Amino acid sequence: MPEALPKKTLLIVYHSMTGGARQMAEAARDGAATETAVRVHLKHASETRADDVLAADGFIFVCPENLAGISGQMKDFFDRCYYPALDRINGRPYSTLICAGSDGGNAARQIARIATGWRLKAVAEPLIVCTHAQTPEAILAPKRIGQEELEACRSLGASLACGMALGVF
Repeated sequence: MPEALPKKTLLIVYHSMTGGARQMAEAARDGAATETAVRVHLKHASETRADDVLAADGFIFVCPENLAGISGQMKDFFDRCYYPALDRINGRPYSTLICAGSDGGNAARQIARIATGWRLKAVAEPLIVCTHAQTPEAILAPKRIGQEELEACRSLGASLACGMALGVF
């Protein structure tokens, strides 16, 4: 009987202030977990270290859009891990999920620029879920992401994990 190939590791790094990005990250995790050849780690940005990044074979970055950019805790994660991982994770696949109040494009572009520096390979367009929260009360209120959007997050997680398992990326 042939020896089983070692499992690949998908690291999902997230930050969430009002629950929306957390729900999206959990949905991506649930989708990725359907691929038995991939080990899935869901970690809060504040708890993710460079060693976690170096040990991963692929990534999903999930955060809210705050003030037209990535959240501060997600920025802190990238600040802490960027140089220790530089030139050590080249070519690994990644995808991005953004929970936005209005547009989310700038947050997605920020992550893409960081990923370009890390020489990661984008395997899907950023998935941006818009909550349309525009008032201070709506922005700070707990978010509930709809089933259709959560299914898109699950599908993205499953697709990335499947591609990793098959060696497509």
